[in-house]
Amino acid sequence: MSIEIRSPSEEEFRDAALAVYTAFGDDLNDSDIERERKVMPLDRFIAAYDDGRPVGAAASYPFELTIPGDTIPAAGVTWVGVLPSHRRRGILQSLMRKQLTEDSEAVAILWASESAIYGRFGYGISAPNVRMDARSDRFQLRGDPDPVGTIRHVDTEEALELFPKVYDRKRLETPGMFARTREWWSEMKLADPEHWRRGFGPKHLVVLELDGAPEAYATYRVKSDWENGIPKGQLMVLDAFATSPTATRELWRFLFNIDLVSNVKQFMFDPGSALFLMVVDARRLNLGMSDGLWLRIVDVERALGARSYATDDTVVIELSDELCPWNAGRWKIGAEVERTNDAAELALDSTDLASAYLGAFDFHALARGQRVEELKPGALERASALFRTTRPPYCPEEF
Repeated sequence: MSIEIRSPSEEEFRDAALAVYTAFGDDLNDSDIERERKVMPLDRFIAAYDDGRPVGAAASYPFELTIPGDTIPAAGVTWVGVLPSHRRRGILQSLMRKQLTEDSEAVAILWASESAIYGRFGYGISAPNVRMDARSDRFQLRGDPDPVGTIRHVDTEEALELFPKVYDRKRLETPGMFARTREWWSEMKLADPEHWRRGFGPKHLVVLELDGAPEAYATYRVKSDWENGIPKGQLMVLDAFATSPTATRELWRFLFNIDLVSNVKQFMFDPGSALFLMVVDARRLNLGMSDGLWLRIVDVERALGARSYATDDTVVIELSDELCPWNAGRWKIGAEVERTNDAAELALDSTDLASAYLGAFDFHALARGQRVEELKPGALERASALFRTTRPPYCPEEF
């Protein structure tokens, strides 16, 4: 079988996108295609063609990702799929390999539709996801502080002006978050097409102001439900950010006190949120963890050289990387990142280095999972101290 992999022309884009939607068993909505064309450059979309017919595809958004101490360009991998008729033929591997060799970014990130797939391509879990499904009737803030500030509903136009100011303050201090362009805000975060609702109501937009300044915002939906005359509504938080502990407290106080709601849910809850320690009964938040954001180090020298480190120490690693062999070898990591002939102190694979890159897992955790080998006593502790961050990474949205 001869498979051609290339970017589609403008006229071919819809058919190539249809192949991905079909692979996921979804309908292709023309409004979604129009929306995607506003945020995705065509040359970042590649398709696999069998005799001129698209049978799979992969794409990536050009993101700016926050990493410890800085930001870095990142390929936001998405729209990866192969038609059921063409699976198990190496097409996915060919698409992945082409992305890794042709995208210019030093790191790539993605959310995995099937979590067992992407470790084969050097991706590691880099920002675990936390889900919340809380009982609103048991919500109580520790110390029961008096409310402060003002919450008000805003329309899309005002949200487009206010929300990014709050988001960007939070983004720049949180590894795993990425910059949202104005088009991303309008087309992806504030848009509200009917088929996105999945049984819930319209998107509500609220801002919290403290002393007249926006310090937090949330977007949410409500799914109305009743049982024997008792309200059992579900509130789904889509986006919630605050710039301070006080703003965090007041934003969640509002969300948990919305009438006719029995459960407050968020699929991507911040693992570094102060809310867990602010409530009387943290168990009732009902938090659960899954894999979340995956990251691939494409260029070790650029990726590790861009982030900051918590100590002045260095550590030497022996890195293996089958898919990106240019990364393999011995690296000295610290204020400067460079190849070295010094004796290796740790040995690991690029997949596992990716799990430490944003600070989600330290090297002791990797060792307990048998994902790193300590070649020199004390190296695990020194590497863990070197990569330490002040908060866990968080990616608040799928893409």
